Amino acid sequence: MSSKKESTARTLTVALLVCLVCSVFVAGAAVALRPTQQQNALLDKQRSILAIAGLGQANMSAKEIRALYGERIVARLVDLQTGKFSDEFDAQQFDPLAASKDPALSASLPGEQDIASIKRRERYSIVYMVEKDGQLDTLILPVRGYGLWSTLYGFMAVKGDLNTVAGLGFYQHGETPGLGGEVDNPKWRGQWPGKELFDDGKLAVQIIKGSVDPQSPKADHQVDGLAGATLTSNGVNNLLHFWLGENGFGPFIANLRAGEA
Repeated sequence: MSSKKESTARTLTVALLVCLVCSVFVAGAAVALRPTQQQNALLDKQRSILAIAGLGQANMSAKEIRALYGERIVARLVDLQTGKFSDEFDAQQFDPLAASKDPALSASLPGEQDIASIKRRERYSIVYMVEKDGQLDTLILPVRGYGLWSTLYGFMAVKGDLNTVAGLGFYQHGETPGLGGEVDNPKWRGQWPGKELFDDGKLAVQIIKGSVDPQSPKADHQVDGLAGATLTSNGVNNLLHFWLGENGFGPFIANLRAGEA
């Protein structure tokens, strides 16, 4: 009986030691790989920004992406509360998503305002600008909001007139492939360029159920809904209305248009 107890104790001790050694190796690997993971995440973000701005090619190397981004993209910090540019933080280092979780840098949203279902909105965010001949050519805005199963993270690009859409794309989401996941479909994304955000100063862009009637007076502001994915369509519509509205970048867009940002 005694030998059986010793054998069991020895087995448990060996198992525990193996678990501890494995945990040390896993933790060490995670720490060692964290800088690489952060660099890859930054690279993916830069790739997405360039793509939505219509710059570069899909097969560019990491070196080419970094070079083109540094040459063509200007990142600026925006105070969403005032709708103006800010120097409070370094735009190259500031993380709006992290700020949205910090009570000192964000605020909770009442239900009636939280149409994008993000719960908290950061006070400061980053916009990305492409200039041509000293003038704004494209403004790229980060957008996010809940669809059916997940929060969708993406960018909307607006031309220099601050009204015409240049593109819309999402770089991260967990929507159902073939349904809500069709937000990634080039055909659906291809409907966005040329659409108009505002009508007589009021936000008018809309994802509708079904297909857009080309003869409709509202056609310039409308995009087809995602077939079989009404809730994802509604989620994208809501997140765009939030970030383009008064609680998002709406005041900033108005100030930028008036030359007061």
